[in-house]
Amino acid sequence: MNAPRFPLNAWYAAAWDVEVKRALLPRTICNQPVVLYRKQNGNAAALADACWHRLLPLSMGELHGDNVICGYHGLEFDESGRCVYMPSQDTINPSACVRSYPIVEKHRFIWIWPGDPALANPALVPDMHWINDPDWAADGKYIHAKCDYRLVVDNLMDLTHETYVHGSSIGQRAVAEAPFEATHTDTTATITRWMIDIDAPPFWEMQLGRKEHVDRWQIINFAAPATVCIDVGVAPHGTGAPEGDRSHGVNGYVLNTMTPETDRTSHYFWAFARNHHIDDQSWTTRLREGVAGVFREDEHILEAQQKAIDANPDHTFYNLNIDAGSMWARKLIDRMIAEEAAVRQAAE
Repeated sequence: MNAPRFPLNAWYAAAWDVEVKRALLPRTICNQPVVLYRKQNGNAAALADACWHRLLPLSMGELHGDNVICGYHGLEFDESGRCVYMPSQDTINPSACVRSYPIVEKHRFIWIWPGDPALANPALVPDMHWINDPDWAADGKYIHAKCDYRLVVDNLMDLTHETYVHGSSIGQRAVAEAPFEATHTDTTATITRWMIDIDAPPFWEMQLGRKEHVDRWQIINFAAPATVCIDVGVAPHGTGAPEGDRSHGVNGYVLNTMTPETDRTSHYFWAFARNHHIDDQSWTTRLREGVAGVFREDEHILEAQQKAIDANPDHTFYNLNIDAGSMWARKLIDRMIAEEAAVRQAAE
């Protein structure tokens, strides 16, 4: 049996808030088919996407009030997953129920807890507040990534790849050559990189509005198991950004949260937030589409990498200095998986 690739006792983004409507939305989360919908009061709900009776996906049925009606034989399930109607009989089998998942709506996402519902603490939802903070303007998109979610984490934790994958937009030799600092806690890992007195790459020159030498920063913050918020920006060289004064520059956050779909595919939700021209929708659209173009380049790399991994299952990977961030992220993920396995074994 293959070792687990993701912990279950965690909040994962299941959808953007606007995706979940008064309709049935199927989505697979951590190898578990679920169906999402909004109740009449606007709150989101999630049930296992398989009818208790004959396992037809409930998403093939219909929503009636706050209940889901199976599209095969008409069994009706309420938001708790309990069957409240069976055709042609008055007595309802007490075992007739489907799983209901804990849900939290926060930071413009619908978060789901696929593990033990007793442990689903809303305070543990990853902090991505920049997405709807009034001091920032943000927008993003969804990517169906044809790879293990950990490959996306690896990609985000080591931005030296910008030099080679994103040379026309955000990449430059300075990213690969600059020193960095790696730190961590029991649940987080951080990579801090400053590039001093360099040319601004096109993406940042456009936001700064002029061509001049800058001090550029990338501060990558990983929160286990799968959220990466990257503090990025540039300021004119010598204006004090490395010492804490960013007021002369432009600042952004690249916000990423990845949800395992299967062992080899993932839901990738991202947004870019900025602290300038925050009331100008044209800037929001321009930057969102610019970042989308960058991430399409990553998609090609990650999909090709996953295919190569599948074709070479016994290959041993070697780590370089630049892999420090991804190594710590993997350790924190593995720790969560091991802790869950220990609890299961103790229970058994």
